[in-house]
Amino acid sequence: MDMPAPSHNTHQRSRQGQHSTVVGMGVNLILIAVKAAAGIAGHSYALVADALESATDLVTSFFVWLGLRTAARQPDANHPYGHGKAEPLAALLVAMALVAAAILIAMQSVRMILTPHQQPHPYTLVVLAAVVLVKEVLFRWVVGVGKELKSSAVQADAWHHRADAITSGLAFVGITIALIGGPGYESADDWAALASSLLIGFNAWHIFRPALGEIMDEAPPGTWRQDIDAIAAAVPGVQSTEKCQVRKMGLELFVDIHVRVQAHLNVREGHTIAHAVKKAIQAQYPIVYDVLVHVEPTN
Repeated sequence: MDMPAPSHNTHQRSRQGQHSTVVGMGVNLILIAVKAAAGIAGHSYALVADALESATDLVTSFFVWLGLRTAARQPDANHPYGHGKAEPLAALLVAMALVAAAILIAMQSVRMILTPHQQPHPYTLVVLAAVVLVKEVLFRWVVGVGKELKSSAVQADAWHHRADAITSGLAFVGITIALIGGPGYESADDWAALASSLLIGFNAWHIFRPALGEIMDEAPPGTWRQDIDAIAAAVPGVQSTEKCQVRKMGLELFVDIHVRVQAHLNVREGHTIAHAVKKAIQAQYPIVYDVLVHVEPTN
């Protein structure tokens, strides 16, 4: 039997995730130009590193957008279970890009710490304060969308925005110390950039772990299994449930469940009960893409 096509709800949720990603890309494009120009003119490597982090945001947001579009595609002959794995795969790419950015920023920060340079200009603080505000607002909006959609890729994109807000906040602290301390404190700005690289690496792990779990068909967090098991057990004709397994693929869930029915029932009656179990689960949870029901006789 062919797998069902992704529902209208799935496509709508995918478009919602894509919209948040595109908005983030537009914001990052503006911030890259502003931070790079202010950092170079204002002699602040922390601000330049911040621009670099925003550049990785732009690239990884494109991967997230592409992953969401791919995940929403209908099943085909080569992908009978759909393309949902593209969504956590995009999250993994975001995590790897964060690691690469963290390493690059750390290396350059060390080089700048060891190289005498001018103090950053005070106006860079205004730029950084604005960046922190914009990025924190963007993070809260995008992470809300990601949680609503239960999308690891969209939530990864949100945490990338949070990482940018953190690097900007640390750069603000570093530049403030450099300006207050005066001569001899010029490297405070670069130490801030180095500290931000460590936080970016931590955020990369925060994104990588759940995305890897989804790729490996790890059970989704929460009480999905218990709740679905209870729904199936309440269907008329079901004597009990023996096993219930739930896995997440993209924006949807797949369920495998064993139900026990009376041994004297014929195949048609068992099939009717199995169909009722599937219908009950999907009625309660539209996020469930498909339910495989295995019918077993009671002893």
